[in-house]
Amino acid sequence: MSKTNTLRHLAIIMDGNGRWAKKRGKVRTQGHKVGAETVRAITTYCSTHETIKTLTLYAFSTENWKRPKMEVNFLMKLLNDYLKNELDTYMELDTRFETVGDLAPFSPKLKKTIEKTKEATKHNKKLVQVLALNYGSRDEIVRAANRVISRDEPLTEESLSAALDSPYSDIDLLIRTSGEQRLSNFLLWQLSYSEMFFTETLWPDFSPQELEEIIEQFQHRDRKFGGI
Repeated sequence: MSKTNTLRHLAIIMDGNGRWAKKRGKVRTQGHKVGAETVRAITTYCSTHETIKTLTLYAFSTENWKRPKMEVNFLMKLLNDYLKNELDTYMELDTRFETVGDLAPFSPKLKKTIEKTKEATKHNKKLVQVLALNYGSRDEIVRAANRVISRDEPLTEESLSAALDSPYSDIDLLIRTSGEQRLSNFLLWQLSYSEMFFTETLWPDFSPQELEEIIEQFQHRDRKFGGI
């Protein structure tokens, strides 16, 4: 009888908002707006899944600051509004909100909203939703190494892992939408033995039904973790 893999930590690179909007003759920001609705739908699904405990979403990378200023400003406002508007949803879904990445460059207003959302949801138990914000894996690893060195600890795999932004488990399954097949500097340490799926679907069109189909495939993959 074949073994069924258990999915505890799901990570998603949410790609394709701009292309979704362009295909429909809309501005890129409209794609981001619809993409935020997909975040709600996927988070809702994960909160009801019997084994998923952590959902990590790549929301804004360290490289995204290179985008046009108007788009960056829109994304910052969208994030702020999303967290305020979704607080009731977090509570209804019994979902805790957390972040990984360097929040220092964000505005005081946005940082306050992030901290208020974390505080309000800190006792929720069903799911942890982690947004990667101003996140780059190389940056995370460098900052973690500096934390270990500043504590005058030996730099080992265990000490470095403990100093990373994310205290959560290694990732079981990574999904990237939009057809691109690269990691884009996302959770390189935590993805060491994860299974990866790449779908042509653009993020605003990604549905819980498609996620369920991918999970079904994941459950029957042969995960060796370096063994035979």
